[in-house]
Amino acid sequence: MSDWIRKWIKFVLACLLIIFGCGVGFLWDNYNNEYKADSRPVINQVRILVRDIMLYLEQYNQEIHVDTKLQDTLQAMAQDHQVSLIYVQLDGRVIFNSSPDSTVQQIDLKTALHYDLFHALVDNDTYYIAFPVVDEATQTQVGNAKFAIPASAVFIEKTHAKPLFLFFVMTSMLLILCCLMLTNRHKIKRDIIQPIYHLKDHSEAILKGNYEQKATYRNMDEIGEVYTVFDQMRMEIMHHSLRRDEQEQAQKELITNISHEIKTPLTTLKAYIEAIRLGLCPDMSSVMEYVEVMHNNTEKMTRLTEDLLLHALKELGQISVTLTEQYSRDMLLAILQPIGHYVRTFGVAFIDPPDIPNVLIHADANRLEQVISNLIANALKHTSSGDSISVSVENAGRHLKITVADTGEGILPQDMPFVFDRYFKGTLNSSSKNEGTGLGLSICKHIIEAHHGSISFKSVRGQGTVFHCLLPLR
Repeated sequence: MSDWIRKWIKFVLACLLIIFGCGVGFLWDNYNNEYKADSRPVINQVRILVRDIMLYLEQYNQEIHVDTKLQDTLQAMAQDHQVSLIYVQLDGRVIFNSSPDSTVQQIDLKTALHYDLFHALVDNDTYYIAFPVVDEATQTQVGNAKFAIPASAVFIEKTHAKPLFLFFVMTSMLLILCCLMLTNRHKIKRDIIQPIYHLKDHSEAILKGNYEQKATYRNMDEIGEVYTVFDQMRMEIMHHSLRRDEQEQAQKELITNISHEIKTPLTTLKAYIEAIRLGLCPDMSSVMEYVEVMHNNTEKMTRLTEDLLLHALKELGQISVTLTEQYSRDMLLAILQPIGHYVRTFGVAFIDPPDIPNVLIHADANRLEQVISNLIANALKHTSSGDSISVSVENAGRHLKITVADTGEGILPQDMPFVFDRYFKGTLNSSSKNEGTGLGLSICKHIIEAHHGSISFKSVRGQGTVFHCLLPLR
């Protein structure tokens, strides 16, 4: 674009120079032509100048050569008109001569008389031109009047004001056009080309991962709007980059945490198996206690492995949710009974639903069991001995509503917007019971939405948390 503007300006300047040259040539030609006389208007000017003298000669041509008063009058008229007069008869004899040199008595009519300025003799800027004298009474030529006229009286002095004014106007317009073009070029370079170069620099910075360099523009015009949209794009890219880095970091932490959490029960399981193999259990009761501990650690490893598997399947978009038509009561009873027994082992009261509506729904029993188990496991992390967890099921219009409520410590307000985000584990306290992978609620949300339902919650700090799951009825 810059090269195109430069070529365009050169072309326009060349055209302006050509126009300027044509104007100079026109002015010069006009100036030269002013000195080329046109015989007719110049002769007319001379006739006007000597008209009075010619009328006097035509009236008194017969008496001039004998009347001195007439000669004195002619002399005065010649002086008044600033001309020199020689009046000759048709035979060339001089009758009157207004010049001081009166020695000329005879002239050659063939060579001395000139009736147009282009053939007039010129001597010291003086033109000699003759006019025939016609007798007023007989209307016949009786002689010739030869005038010596200064050049200043012959040619009308012409002014150059108009051509010069036109030349000045044309030159001024050309200069104004040149200034406008140069100003326009500067404005285009400042307001369009340079901002584009700056956007290029910002784009290269973004490609290199530098998202902190803000793109700003001083005016809110079309370029300013482009800068605004570009900066919004930069912020979006920066936000997504930060989220990506956070997720990558969270994934690394997830793998580290799960590896650590699996290693602990594996170590415990290995130790108890080794104890049984070495016969350190004196009776069957001790063996059963060891088996119970091994069973609990196996359950923990199973949950961790299941969460990790579901997370990997979700990332690939391959969590299998097979919806089948079934009645809700039997399905939910089969899910809640073993969970209730598990909750009570922690010293937390479990309140079963007083009634379960027996409605027809489309559901995947295994996936719903994972949802309810994750919600209750999450409630156990925020409750202690003496608290309670309750589950209720009710028919809410065209949906089946499953509610899981606890009387635990609740969720911090600053954590609420991120509860369903992957890897989010909230603000942890020092209790190891609150450790987790941060995948449970994210997986729950995905499974419920795969059932074409929704999940929500409300929580009050110190009073507990309530989760609501809505499943559409068949």
